[in-house]
Amino acid sequence: GIARSEFNEVMFGPKMAKLFRRVKNLFDPHGLFNPGKIIDAPNMDARELFRFAPGYSVDEFPTQLDWSAWPGAAGGLQGAVEMCNNNGACRKLEEGVMCPSFRVTGDEKDSTRGRANTLRLALSGQLGPEAMASDDMANTMKLCVSCKGCKRECPTGVDMARMKVEVTALRTEKKGLSVHDRLVAYLPDYAPVAARFNHLANLLQSARRHIPLLSSLLEAVTGFTARRDLPKWSGHPFRDAEVGQTQSANARQPVILFADTFNRYFEPENLRAAARVLDAAGYKLFIPKTQGKKPVCCGRTYLSAGLVDKARQTAENLVRTYLPFAEQGIPIVGLEPSCTLALRDEVPALLSTAEANKVAEYVLTFEELLARDKPDLKLRETGGKALLHGHCHQKAFDVLRPVETVLAELAGFEVEQVETSCCGMAGAFGYGTDTYDLSMKMGSAKLFPQVRDAEPETIVVADGTSCRCQIADGTGRQARHVASILADRL
Repeated sequence: GIARSEFNEVMFGPKMAKLFRRVKNLFDPHGLFNPGKIIDAPNMDARELFRFAPGYSVDEFPTQLDWSAWPGAAGGLQGAVEMCNNNGACRKLEEGVMCPSFRVTGDEKDSTRGRANTLRLALSGQLGPEAMASDDMANTMKLCVSCKGCKRECPTGVDMARMKVEVTALRTEKKGLSVHDRLVAYLPDYAPVAARFNHLANLLQSARRHIPLLSSLLEAVTGFTARRDLPKWSGHPFRDAEVGQTQSANARQPVILFADTFNRYFEPENLRAAARVLDAAGYKLFIPKTQGKKPVCCGRTYLSAGLVDKARQTAENLVRTYLPFAEQGIPIVGLEPSCTLALRDEVPALLSTAEANKVAEYVLTFEELLARDKPDLKLRETGGKALLHGHCHQKAFDVLRPVETVLAELAGFEVEQVETSCCGMAGAFGYGTDTYDLSMKMGSAKLFPQVRDAEPETIVVADGTSCRCQIADGTGRQARHVASILADRL
């Protein structure tokens, strides 16, 4: 009873925890029978209670992220991994997000628990030397879509998405990157060039679906499946100058627009829509000048490939750019959930500085800002039905409720939320030749049927770029960002 008793209140709620205590005190007022179980239990990681095998140990090694909140070797990574107490909450099949891959495969190794146990064995040397960077470890982590469902839903808070970054970084250092991983990781670097030659890039993408030889060749070289269209490059990418640039913040309710790579180069109309809505709401939108030539970036694509140093440099540039404005209390508002919320999660974990934490404090999603201030948008049209699919990270950070608030209270929608796990696209996961099938199975579990069954006049809402692509591929229906929906009703 010790390993899990600490989390009874989390699992059952404060009311039930009080009832447990009352029952215990009623039958055992002096605490004589099996004390310290269920009620008044010690922490599950109380080291004095552990009974390790004589040879159990974890070697020290430098880690890439901040694990100082946990005890143990490797900067605390050992303690973070050992927080898994095998309660099995990650094996659920219905409510919540965790764990998308296990829900499809039903294989223990594809659950958060299975991965945590594999990591524990590898860290303690029980899987042999170099186990952390081995092919077996890579296969263990391969189907983790970094949804962060475990970060929120695991009773002990096991954050497998963050642990996957550590594993991937070790493997990248020792084995290097594949062409596929390079194309994903360095997207922010080559996106400006690709967008400039968008016709050629889009033609090549289209041709690979219709020319079998080219299709097979590109699939083998790039690792991107030919069974799915890649996002099309926009011929008119979003430019910072479209909302003006200023180093002063003496405007009416100033707000920084964080223009992510995906909306900037693939769906710039969403950023333009957000600018229109925020302007109508009375905010003065601006984008600060950066020290370099490239726009600020969250660094998520680099992290996905284990390029932590590159991600850290990117994060440092972002913090330098935004810090003067965060110190003035100016909100930093983004549209893409994974990129925006990386400023709250990955960026502080990468830098471990007060400056990064200060910037994170003022980061808001588009809907969080509107739900907080509830401006009168004076929409020319309100009402209708909306089917809302929440991005995994919106759920993990509890920022889906503001989306419902904005749709219902500001735009008058009758909102129905799709009760589903990950859509299956998960960034580049759904584009992989060897993960495409699993991706579509994830979407087919609940998301696709609910979208297909929605009435034609129902607007399908999804803030995540990859979510919108997955819904289009799986159902033929076009999901929209909240900013786009509101802008059309101004």
